[in-house]
Amino acid sequence: MTGSTSTPTAGDSGTLLWHEGDMPYSAAFGDHFYCQTDGRLECGHVFLSGNGLPARWETDGLFRIGELGFGTGLNACETWRQWKLTRRPGGVLHFVSFEFYPMSASDLSRALSRWSEIDAEREALAALWPSEPRGTIDLALDEATRLTVVCGDALASVTATGLAFDAWYLDGFAPSRNSAMWSAELMNAVFSKTVEGGTFATYAAAGFVRRNLIAAGFEVERRKGFAGKREMLCGVKPARSGA
Repeated sequence: MTGSTSTPTAGDSGTLLWHEGDMPYSAAFGDHFYCQTDGRLECGHVFLSGNGLPARWETDGLFRIGELGFGTGLNACETWRQWKLTRRPGGVLHFVSFEFYPMSASDLSRALSRWSEIDAEREALAALWPSEPRGTIDLALDEATRLTVVCGDALASVTATGLAFDAWYLDGFAPSRNSAMWSAELMNAVFSKTVEGGTFATYAAAGFVRRNLIAAGFEVERRKGFAGKREMLCGVKPARSGA
């Protein structure tokens, strides 16, 4: 994740531990990589539904999703699974994630093995994943799906990208444990790389996160969180006046 200036290397996720067999846990950040109740269902509730997906991508042309925190690749795999079920001819999905500590292929596969629903996506991702993930990883998952993982500091990477995004998954470790991933500077960078009418969604509902998103320019909405979490946040980049 962001906040460090050292060179990211595979498996160096601040000491990767395993709970309950195959649930990855970062000792450095003191947090699990996904919801302990069911990370795959949380992805659907928070990131897909929070961004109005899959309905918004059911058109011809390119749809680009940005993600802060690739982690295990769970969001990418579940999004790919749903994309394959709903995409239209001519549609292209580009999923771009920003991750400081990329996992190894074996750790990704182990972490994702909890869900048989994404077995096909897990196996494909692990097979394509480089043995030494670093720099920019660019993978053609299929003829209509591209995955790019930018390994490095999130603020620097988002600021430097020339891409524009239709939707964002804001999925770093908890704000209380990794505040740099939710900073005003990073939210400003996310906003600047979002198309007008583009959206974001996050499980996080901390006050400073909401304030940083509003200050960046997003219209922010509170919604019911997943699995007992009281709230989540989602929002939109409004069109410029007169546009």
